[in-house]
Amino acid sequence: MSNTIVQYVLLRSDLLKDLGWSIGALVAQACHASTAVLHLYRSDEHTIQYLNDLDNMHKVVLEVPNEESLKKVAEKLKENSIDHKLWIEQPENIATCLAIKPYPKEVVKKFVGKFKLYKATLVT
Repeated sequence: MSNTIVQYVLLRSDLLKDLGWSIGALVAQACHASTAVLHLYRSDEHTIQYLNDLDNMHKVVLEVPNEESLKKVAEKLKENSIDHKLWIEQPENIATCLAIKPYPKEVVKKFVGKFKLYKATLVT
């Protein structure tokens, strides 16, 4: 069993591929969600451990295909008491990204294992 503390960030791939968002806008969504969840759970034992070793943080950015998939993951995490933050971008009021609080990898990988690493393909 891995004791590595990891933070998973799930980002919608359709924002770039189908809706024409810029890479910068996508990075901002991931930053918003990650920062928010770290703040919300700043007193949590795993979050404290994660932040006490800033130079060795493990963060994994995964892609989900669309908003519906992202919301389904959020619901599954909620049902299983896995702390997370679903980022809702305003004023559009759309779910763009989800960040899971830092956890030991083994605790959360079953909820995110079907998703692939995010790969941004630039269209020129």
